[in-house]
Amino acid sequence: MISIVMADDHPMIREGIRSMIERYANLKVLGEASGGAQALELVERLQPDVLLLDLRMPDMDGPEVTREARRICPRTRVLILTTYDTDRDILAAIEAGAGGYVLKDIEPARLAEAIRATAGGRTVLDQRAAEAVANRMRGESREEGLSGQEERVLSLAAGGKTNRQIARILNLGETTVKTYFSRIFAKLGVADRTSAVVEAMRRGIIPGRGGQA
Repeated sequence: MISIVMADDHPMIREGIRSMIERYANLKVLGEASGGAQALELVERLQPDVLLLDLRMPDMDGPEVTREARRICPRTRVLILTTYDTDRDILAAIEAGAGGYVLKDIEPARLAEAIRATAGGRTVLDQRAAEAVANRMRGESREEGLSGQEERVLSLAAGGKTNRQIARILNLGETTVKTYFSRIFAKLGVADRTSAVVEAMRRGIIPGRGGQA
């Protein structure tokens, strides 16, 4: 039996992932955490085979939790399960000691395989994570541009639209819009919507005086 502790700050996501995981033989979720500190407490107490960890939570980030979990219980392997796919996020987690990095759109059967592989000490990287590692090994540092959808989200924000309005216009859920903003902030190196709009205009990503010569 492979024992698992899950850490994600969204209860519905935890419930869905737990239900999905426990459909597969030999996988058992021993505990759930809504933050990094709680995840570390569970790792120390339960000593699971795998810590299934979201990259960003309210109190601690994924790399910090990963480092502490590996120190507290070296037998526990860390598998990052997240929506964030920038080179910076991926490399920070792997350098902190994560044994794998996969995105939340992964198919259930593949997630089960990834958990088993991580528990067995094998490295598990989805395509984006593998590309980031390959770039680092080649000495390439690549800053990613915004996707077309991210540009649309940011353009609507620049026009004064709220998350709810953006979701309705683009036929998305509000949570998905928030995820897009998190990715935009990471890619542009900013911390809020206003700064993202200003920076995107400055770079000429979206129309604005900052994007003009």
